[in-house]
Amino acid sequence: MSFDLILTGGRVVDPSQGIDEVTEVAFKDGRVAALGDRLDRGQATVQDVSGKIVTPGLIDLHTHVYWGGTSLGIDAEEFARMSAVTTCVDTGSAGPGNFAGFRKHVIEPSQIRILAYLHISFAGIYAFSSRIMVGESHDMRLMAARDAVEVALANPEHIIGIKVRIGRHASGDSGIQPLDIALQVADETGLPMMVHIDEPPPSYEAVVERLRPGDVLTHCFRPFPNAPVDGRGRVKPAVLAARERGVIFDIGHGQGSFAWKTARAMMKEGFAPDTISSDVHALCINGPAFDQVTTLSKFLVLGMSLSDVIAASTVNAAKALQKPELGTLKPGSVGDASILSLDAGSFPLSDVRGEVVEAKERLFAKGVVVGGRWWHPA
Repeated sequence: MSFDLILTGGRVVDPSQGIDEVTEVAFKDGRVAALGDRLDRGQATVQDVSGKIVTPGLIDLHTHVYWGGTSLGIDAEEFARMSAVTTCVDTGSAGPGNFAGFRKHVIEPSQIRILAYLHISFAGIYAFSSRIMVGESHDMRLMAARDAVEVALANPEHIIGIKVRIGRHASGDSGIQPLDIALQVADETGLPMMVHIDEPPPSYEAVVERLRPGDVLTHCFRPFPNAPVDGRGRVKPAVLAARERGVIFDIGHGQGSFAWKTARAMMKEGFAPDTISSDVHALCINGPAFDQVTTLSKFLVLGMSLSDVIAASTVNAAKALQKPELGTLKPGSVGDASILSLDAGSFPLSDVRGEVVEAKERLFAKGVVVGGRWWHPA
């Protein structure tokens, strides 16, 4: 077989197949074509990635990439290059009232894959900046159930779920009511939800108890108040019950939703996240989240293996999206790959409360393959 591109010399880490070895990866016609040693070069472009790590294309399950359409949006392609991400999942930047613009002006022209959780708020997250912060779920008049169903059903290739934000900042006096509306929309469309939680009310327990198998609770390692652990560092029973029934726990680091204290307690209790995401947006791309590889590196510090960290941004995220063709280097799958380095040194990594931990190793983005084509990092 002739190939278009071969990556050679790299350590391939693909948790979907249990692979962790130095081998070659070949691409043909936009898909993974083969893995193995000394693949036939033919007319293929050969990219030497010796000393680097090759993984399935990284999926960032929580981003905000409606650049120009919302104040929190960042440029998806620029972010992909600097973070070795091949799939950005936008989580509610757009609602049914402005999704058409997001699709036409951002999603369709993008060279990387952008999938979306559609917000039940008519205008999505519309007032999120350094000067103005209006929780879109405060006003029940904006909860657009019928419109959300119509737009979600009309855009199945782009919309993979329903987003709602709950908490004192996001929903205010509306409390948990927007979640009840989102549940109805999710049921009507047959889609999973991603649910944001910030400070109480409502409580972490009240939110997680409503979630169904396959729904995603993002900001799952957030700091007190509304942390998933109690004052003794024990995981709350409602959290354990939710995992048991199939709720997916996602990091969603962002500006205010990852704390070293919470993370240490959760990991000590054996409760690792299912998926790791950056929640990158305009207010945290310059810290403390920065990007996906920085977020992933924090879990190496917490004792997760490299394979488990990669799984949380590849195969596990693909399962959450119900997209088995992503997050793997199995022949025939989508031809996306991320090239990383794992560098030794001393790297300060901060949480959202200002606690800094010195990491002895850190992941860096070194290149991206999208649709079987090589990208250089920006």
